[in-house]
Amino acid sequence: MFEFDRLRRSVEALGKSFREFSLIGFFFIVSAVACHTTIDAVEINQAFLGKYCAACHQGGSAEGGFDLDTLRLELDDPAMFSRWERVHDRIELGEMPPRDELLPTGEARKEFLQSLGGELERVHAQKKETVLRRLNRREYENTLNDLFGTNLALVDRLPEDGRSHEFDNVGSSLGISLVQMQRYLECIQDVLIHPGIRVPVADESQTLEASYARTRGSEQWLNKVWLHREDDSVVLFKNFGYPSGLLQAASARKEGWYKVRVKGYAFQSDKPITFWLGASSFGRGAQEFTLGYFELPPNVMTTIETRAWLPLRYMINIAPQGITDRNSEIKKEGVLMYKGPGLAIHSVELEGPLVDSGPERGHRLVYEGLTRKVVSADLENRKPTSKSISSIPPIVSEFPMEDAERVLERVATIAFRRPLKSDSLRPFLDLFRVELDRSADFEEALHTAIAAVFCDPRFLYLTERRSETDANAQKASTILDDYDLASRLSYFLNRTLPDEALLHAARQGELSESPDKLLEHANRLQRSPHFRRFIEDFTDAWLNLREIDFTNPDNQLYPEYDQYLRWSMLEETRAFLAELIETNQSIGHFVKSDFAMLNRRLADHYGLEGVEGPAIRRVSLPKESLRGGLLTQSSVLKVSANGTNTSPVVRGVWVMDRILGQPPQPPPPGVPGVEPDIRGASTLRELLDKHRSLDTCRSCHQKIDPPGFALESFDPIGGVRTHFRSIGSGDPVAIEVNGLKVRYRKGLPVDASGELGAGNTFRGFADFRELLLEQKKQIARAFTIKLMVFATGREMGFSDRQEIERIVVKASESDYGIRTIFELVISSPLFRQP
Repeated sequence: MFEFDRLRRSVEALGKSFREFSLIGFFFIVSAVACHTTIDAVEINQAFLGKYCAACHQGGSAEGGFDLDTLRLELDDPAMFSRWERVHDRIELGEMPPRDELLPTGEARKEFLQSLGGELERVHAQKKETVLRRLNRREYENTLNDLFGTNLALVDRLPEDGRSHEFDNVGSSLGISLVQMQRYLECIQDVLIHPGIRVPVADESQTLEASYARTRGSEQWLNKVWLHREDDSVVLFKNFGYPSGLLQAASARKEGWYKVRVKGYAFQSDKPITFWLGASSFGRGAQEFTLGYFELPPNVMTTIETRAWLPLRYMINIAPQGITDRNSEIKKEGVLMYKGPGLAIHSVELEGPLVDSGPERGHRLVYEGLTRKVVSADLENRKPTSKSISSIPPIVSEFPMEDAERVLERVATIAFRRPLKSDSLRPFLDLFRVELDRSADFEEALHTAIAAVFCDPRFLYLTERRSETDANAQKASTILDDYDLASRLSYFLNRTLPDEALLHAARQGELSESPDKLLEHANRLQRSPHFRRFIEDFTDAWLNLREIDFTNPDNQLYPEYDQYLRWSMLEETRAFLAELIETNQSIGHFVKSDFAMLNRRLADHYGLEGVEGPAIRRVSLPKESLRGGLLTQSSVLKVSANGTNTSPVVRGVWVMDRILGQPPQPPPPGVPGVEPDIRGASTLRELLDKHRSLDTCRSCHQKIDPPGFALESFDPIGGVRTHFRSIGSGDPVAIEVNGLKVRYRKGLPVDASGELGAGNTFRGFADFRELLLEQKKQIARAFTIKLMVFATGREMGFSDRQEIERIVVKASESDYGIRTIFELVISSPLFRQP
């Protein structure tokens, strides 16, 4: 840990750098002064509202919680702006005034919308800007690990990022604090003292072979819990809890990337057996993590291989899936007599750490050109002034300032993602000199200065500079400069700093020349392994998959839910989006698709046949299948349920917000929520019928409830149902799922019917999705907005609507192809503007 005085000096030395960065204060961003304006056409708007809206929303009447008496004519107030925007949209959509009230003429409606819309667009355009956006926790972790070749878990060490709606990368929600700055210093310190950074890893990898039969202490389990075969394989029949499949001899001797090979076969089985491959450790704070799910075929010795990052002393762990000793025969008769299937593991190999895959990259970044030298035979007498520097041979420098400047220039240029301006290194060199004067050795002083670099706003923030070199003055005022375009594109698609190819294009001024250059690099970045980060981060936010573990399904009602199904759920949704992008499928696949991304675990869960193995791949669906599209995927259905029950309200809001981009207004204050009856005595639909009798609730629930009713066809873990499961009354049900006997009571029947808009009734989910598919343009508009928010780091507003609409219309030419929408977003002026 840095000493407090060193922390304070780092902060003080950074003061000049922060002051020079004029748009950023030390711990917060100073926003532009809000403009003050009032509506120009007051008479037009007041006359319209007075004639068509006052009866329901004025003079003590405030239907839907909307009171015109409190609606001020000042648009500089964000709350007032939002309310006027709501007025505009409800009238534009024809939702207000209601059809049973006096309706405006077409001309009056058009005049009102032009008047109000013009003011809303003008005010938003004046105030609109991308607030300088701080790297969020995930981007910060990716950037440090990619720079230094480490794989440190830094996200949970930093304060949680603020969110704007569902996104945690919107600049206006990403503040900074003293606590956060201290955590940044601690994180970069841990990177710099990483053993592989300070001392280069030898350019060689070793292969280690381990076996359950020969691991220490195995004799107490062989032929008692594990079956030892004549080919020296050990058969794991099920997960006994203890002993687990932790193979202590298969341990990473150094941190890094490894090739992991598992050799074995399925025993006493005519089908392949799937197994979980993970890594675990006994260390304090150690976490168990998943390397993947794989399978071995019956009776044929087979080797599977995967590539995985293993921390120091983490051990391979294996657990068979989908096999169980139903009648406790192993306990009764022993493993020698047991005839059930098992997983035979002959050996596990670890090859690594793989060359050029680890922290030697960080060693070159910090230490290239520097020399370590033993200056004393008795290193034990050396007393470092900081716990961060251990007593290994020190750095010896004849010209410390020159050497430090060379290292800091190399580090800062990469960290700041652009060439340095003259004298930019001065604060860091001054800090280095101060540390030397305080008796720190060269390496300690250098670490302190480097830590300051990684607490500088030029690293922590994605700056938004306008292009200064373009000959076209108008273009120069509206386009980001090349280096900021490189950063925006890279953090959008790869969630990390720009690579050398992108920086080279920025140095050549190519990125601001035309959108085509950006698209060339966008296509390249989408082929990068790092694009997986975009898929994960975007789906976590957009579809709320980050809440997959917020609730656990009730063990009594849904015992078939397990970690293999959970893993498969997430992989399905992420692979589905990746496939839609890669093959430029229509946005309609969000609602109805003729294929799904499945493995055998999901296929069994969905009642589909002909799918084998744990690998997720594209599978054609039967024509009459309810599956296909996002709305029927178990991950989505789980995060929109509470583990025991489903709520049409929660799922309806999810569809309105995430798919249609029309989030409902919050409920009026004082109106109680509707909770399900866990006894199964009544359905939530029956309770909602009473709830909608309230005038303040009716208008919103008419929109929210129908999608939620349609999704009642699926239980909290995504299974199709015709009846609710109950722990109360009802006939007992016993089924077998994934080798488990599932017992519950048959509850009330599911009613998945409803009405989506005037006269558009549906009898169940199949009918509903056909109606929803008719709103393809709105689905494309909603997705475009969410993609643009994620790409630019700011919320889209009223003055962005025209450009969003242009993108949607252009995308319609490819039937709203999802890859086409990506390309239109990246080439849009909204993406390339500050």
